[in-house]
Amino acid sequence: MFRFVLCLLGLLGALFGSSAGAAVADDLGGRIEARINGKPVTLPLLKTDIDADVQGDLAQVTVTQTFANPLPEAVHATYLFPLNENAAVHAMRMEVGDERIQANIQRIEDARATFAKARSEGRSAALLSQHRPNMFTQDIANLMPGLPVKVVLSYAQTVPRVDGAYELVIPLVVGPRYQPQGAGVAPGQPAPGGGVQHWTAQTGTSGDATASNSQATYGQWEIQQLPAYPPVFELNVPEQIDPERVGLNIHLNAGMPITQIESRTHPLTTTAAENGRAELRLASGRTLDNRDFVLRYTLAGTRTQAGLLAYRDTRGGFFSLLLEPPQVPASSEITPREMVFVLDCSGSMHGLPMDASKAFMHAALRQLRPSDSFRIIRFSDAATEFSAQPLPATAQNIQAGLRYTDTLNGEGGTEMSSGIRQALAPAVPSGALRIVTFLTDGYIGNEAEILALIRSHLGDARLYAFGVGSSVNRYLLGEMGRVGRGFTRYMDPTENLEKVAAELAERLQSPLLTDIRIDWGGMEVSEASPEQIPDLFAGQSLRIQGRYRQPGLHTVTVHGRVQGRPASLPLRIELPETSSEGEAVPLLWARARIGELHYQLTTGVQRAEGETAQADVLKRQITDLGLNFHLVTPWTAFVAVSEKIYNAHPEAAATLPVPVAQVLGTTERAYGEAAAPLTGTGSGTATFSGGGTPEPAALLGLALLGLLLARFWPRQLA
Repeated sequence: MFRFVLCLLGLLGALFGSSAGAAVADDLGGRIEARINGKPVTLPLLKTDIDADVQGDLAQVTVTQTFANPLPEAVHATYLFPLNENAAVHAMRMEVGDERIQANIQRIEDARATFAKARSEGRSAALLSQHRPNMFTQDIANLMPGLPVKVVLSYAQTVPRVDGAYELVIPLVVGPRYQPQGAGVAPGQPAPGGGVQHWTAQTGTSGDATASNSQATYGQWEIQQLPAYPPVFELNVPEQIDPERVGLNIHLNAGMPITQIESRTHPLTTTAAENGRAELRLASGRTLDNRDFVLRYTLAGTRTQAGLLAYRDTRGGFFSLLLEPPQVPASSEITPREMVFVLDCSGSMHGLPMDASKAFMHAALRQLRPSDSFRIIRFSDAATEFSAQPLPATAQNIQAGLRYTDTLNGEGGTEMSSGIRQALAPAVPSGALRIVTFLTDGYIGNEAEILALIRSHLGDARLYAFGVGSSVNRYLLGEMGRVGRGFTRYMDPTENLEKVAAELAERLQSPLLTDIRIDWGGMEVSEASPEQIPDLFAGQSLRIQGRYRQPGLHTVTVHGRVQGRPASLPLRIELPETSSEGEAVPLLWARARIGELHYQLTTGVQRAEGETAQADVLKRQITDLGLNFHLVTPWTAFVAVSEKIYNAHPEAAATLPVPVAQVLGTTERAYGEAAAPLTGTGSGTATFSGGGTPEPAALLGLALLGLLLARFWPRQLA
């Protein structure tokens, strides 16, 4: 009997294995299983390969996503992922079998309809949608067993100068987003409770139930709408994550000698760092996508205060002007400051992020001037303050503030608006400059509400946004610094906390160049972005993108104030009649223009409260720019459809999410109810209840097993 059992078990293993083994792409990480309704469900697999070509301070990036289906039946897949918040996504290609399909840019509602039709016909299809400037969804229709689908994205971005070094950021994972109750809900739709909205089989990931329409009247809910959050490794997905999900190659041509290259986030292998060129790869070959990749490099040679790129074709002339503040000695003038420190103490900040915030506070409070006063505010579900009024920066008060800060913990929701109101609502002490330092990971979904609130309450204050985490919401934090007339910096809690905190605390200073305006001379400039030029701080750079009508030699003058005194910088520039290089300049202009219009839309700039006419104009302009320049926006999307039909029964395929990694340094509190069992039922052969229709081999195996049990168990019971 024992031999009979072993033989039968071997036969069962062969039968079950033959039905699914061929579908597992071993080079894509084997199998990923989650538990849904208490049953194991195999999820789609993913590999990502990133190639960045950096020329000076401009980068062309290619992202290749390879999806595979380890199941014995077809599925539809959906993947939530990040890109740089300033990325101009201008091309997409899908590869399946022997087909290479170039994606088309369409209005979002047309792209969804094209994708849905292809899915229902059994064709392979890919749909790229933007939910935030740094948050995207890739939907794959009819992902077949043993037939991977490759999607190649191309985007361009600038590489800004931050604290004296050029900084290239490539985000690798989307962190959770806390959504206050009612935010992002279309009219007539039920409002779910506040928190992180997780994926279920009913809602899917793309949130089509409240999908926006490019030609419908603008509604604030469109900007605040979020996709549901996918399953998370180590929380509701067992720890079977592939540690080699991402490969990264960088080709750097700086145009002048490189003095230093470093990545504090990922160890690198660097070759041929000479003549301004370098090839960089991950030292480990591949890595896990659980934190942002950040590369910093510095260049030799004399620093320029301005530089210009220009391109002209049949569409007209486009330019990109680089500005940097002058190098001046520190000001001896000491203005009394009211230093307001606002700490995010929500659940997502629990653990290392909270430790990093405390380390920063220790450094910042000890660097206060005797003429300063300070306040400390913490917020989660609500905001509370350390003291009833601003405290003088005496040694005794600073020690009391440090003791208070050390008691703080991360728990609860992220009602950021309460912290902003608490910081900005009280009157500013007479003769003082209010500086608000905001420490947060930015894991919220109501960015538009927060930015509009800062703008309406800021007054003469300045707000500095400090992102705390290894993969924070850089879009929100960058816009907070912009709206707040300050700057944005980032603190990775996995680094040397004391060192990083001390470096950042020293940045709490006034800008070097303020009240910037530009006399364009005879260039006839139009549609420049940003329309209101922000102040410039030490070690910072700024690019102004615009269009010009008149080629030739021109004199442009940059005016501003340095330490309160008038200053000017004349520039002699030559604009081309025609161009053979610089094709990225029009793309960067269009992306910057979209960002400017989006900024006006989200903050309420240039329109009265409650007025929708101007908002509809802005929405239409964003849509037109996306269509004309082939760029992804909230209302334009890329869609690619195969010629061949791959799935004879597409109606039976379930939609499954690609799981994401837990952000490095976070705990389960960041994800709300993510650790709870996933729920929902699918259809056809991939039902989430675990029922499904067994394969023929499985039916035979079950029959044999039944015969064995009928023969064997009665003897045991006798």
